[in-house]
Amino acid sequence: MNYKQLICFTLFFAMTNAQNVLTPETLWSLGRLTPIGISKDGKEILYKVSTPDVGENKMKSKTYAIPVQGGSPREVTNANELLKDKNISSDGQWKLTHQEVKIQKVHGKDFYPELTKSNVQIYPSLDYRHWDTWNEGFFNHVGYVAVNDEKAFIDIMPNEAFHSPQKPFGGDEDYIWSPDGKKIIYVSKKKVGTQAAISTNTDLYAYDIATKTTENLTPNNLGYDTHPVFSPQGNLTWLQMKRDGFEADKNDIIVRFQNIDKNLTAGWDGTVDSFVWSADGKKIYFTAPVGGTKQLFEVNFPGRTKIAITVQQLTDGVWDVNDLVGFSGDAIIVSRTTMNQAKELFSFDLKKKTWKQLTFVNQEVYQKLSLPTIEKRIVKTTDGKDMVVWVILPPNFDKNKKYPTLLYCQGGPQGALSQSYSYRWNFSLMASQGYVVVAPNRRGMPGHGVAWNEQISKDWGGQVMEDYLSAIDDVAKESYVDTSRLGAVGASYGGYSVFYLAGIHNKRFKSFISHCGVFNLESMYGTTEEVFFTNWDIGGAYWEKNNDAAQKSYAQFNPIKMVDKWDTPILIIQGGKDYRVPIGQGQEAFQAAQLRGIKSKFVYFPEENHWVVQPQNALVWQREFFGWLKETL
Repeated sequence: MNYKQLICFTLFFAMTNAQNVLTPETLWSLGRLTPIGISKDGKEILYKVSTPDVGENKMKSKTYAIPVQGGSPREVTNANELLKDKNISSDGQWKLTHQEVKIQKVHGKDFYPELTKSNVQIYPSLDYRHWDTWNEGFFNHVGYVAVNDEKAFIDIMPNEAFHSPQKPFGGDEDYIWSPDGKKIIYVSKKKVGTQAAISTNTDLYAYDIATKTTENLTPNNLGYDTHPVFSPQGNLTWLQMKRDGFEADKNDIIVRFQNIDKNLTAGWDGTVDSFVWSADGKKIYFTAPVGGTKQLFEVNFPGRTKIAITVQQLTDGVWDVNDLVGFSGDAIIVSRTTMNQAKELFSFDLKKKTWKQLTFVNQEVYQKLSLPTIEKRIVKTTDGKDMVVWVILPPNFDKNKKYPTLLYCQGGPQGALSQSYSYRWNFSLMASQGYVVVAPNRRGMPGHGVAWNEQISKDWGGQVMEDYLSAIDDVAKESYVDTSRLGAVGASYGGYSVFYLAGIHNKRFKSFISHCGVFNLESMYGTTEEVFFTNWDIGGAYWEKNNDAAQKSYAQFNPIKMVDKWDTPILIIQGGKDYRVPIGQGQEAFQAAQLRGIKSKFVYFPEENHWVVQPQNALVWQREFFGWLKETL
């Protein structure tokens, strides 16, 4: 090969390489970064990278450290030794931890010891299952151990049939030491059985080690009280929602100062995700959704002064600011994502307002890919509001071509649709397979004011459906959209949306995909485990004939009532261990479609919950998803 041939070959290889696009297999080879913290000496940031091993069908993880100013990562095996342990008491004698403790009788042999081979579970009340597990009588309990004898667990919740940490996702963020090491502050919902299933009322409790007594610190608040921390000056701080039963209520930062609770974000029209105190205790930095993204904010703490409380947005860009890892000088270390990039660590200079990327876990992969273009669009809704709509265009987009287009319906229903990076509902992947993706910030999403967020409750099939149709109709005016090849896809409430749109779309769509979607509001009310959710969002029980809000939901907003209008192919996906939207929802929808002669398919994952987390199952999901679209769209 001569010099000219070599140059031509190199250019051809570079051009070919640049045309590579994201595939399901590539997506499921990416490293997934999880921040751990900043080292005790303040010199390094520690983080974990988990990588799917598809062959072994599991995740494999390694821990790394990098200098706080950035640099080459080094693998570490002693991460715990490098970090300050918040679970160690101030005197260094005790360590906080938690264990599962058997409290209730559930199994047949618990009640009838001689019947050792019985296979039965007996429940006197609700809360018999949650998320993806059945209650077998075990409860998470906070306790402590001596640092030099970690086997002798001292349970501070003996004989209590309550959880701390909270299930299913709670961890050691649910408990902390008081600054003097004399008390343990922990989160718990101290309600039993059916009362637990219909309430969101978690409280903060203080356990006194000396007296072995427990005090409820938030008895007057009926909603969520979570994420307790102490300020540098020793002021208890936490996140609070006010209304019992409303899991998506406005989340505020509360500081207990001189025995008075100050709500620092009460006058701000938004909801807080996470927060951290500044080192001097004068400010709190927090993350929150805003305008279809998640950004970094600050709120001052006036203490005894008469200075007004003000909230300021510090960052602005087409990204999500996620984890607040810690501080290094004038900078705060955070993680960031976009629809095109998985989580990486960044440093944000609080004085200069400048960014610096610190980790590059997947840089080599992304450099070989042509990635989609992300556009932010404002669409006018039928009631005259401005709605943010994300439009994701395929790699190497050509405005003179026509593309099949997907309306993405977000779950929640109050889940933020921002610059997140999903390993299932991945917009970059969808667009990379040749689809334009339309993702509206429809009614019910945080980041556009509290009223916008709350409007969806008890109105599931109302204005929000108009928002969906406004979004797809507006983008469909573009010359590059093939209006004969429109699809609608979504999960959870997004799956409900697909079922509902199937009855009202007036032949807009050619294909539907619903994952773990709510199909029948009556059977959903009768089988879901968090009844507080259906009570709040649907309006109540189907037998409450005098409950106008509930009866409207069951009569007008129930997809099962409109199956006679279905006329479009539909793929229905369901997890067997999904107890939030139980299996019957998918089965009922599939059976209806089949018996009506509508082209349909049922994809069932027996061991998956509301999500799909096992690598091989996830790849099957992706292949079925795109296979269905190729076949029907």
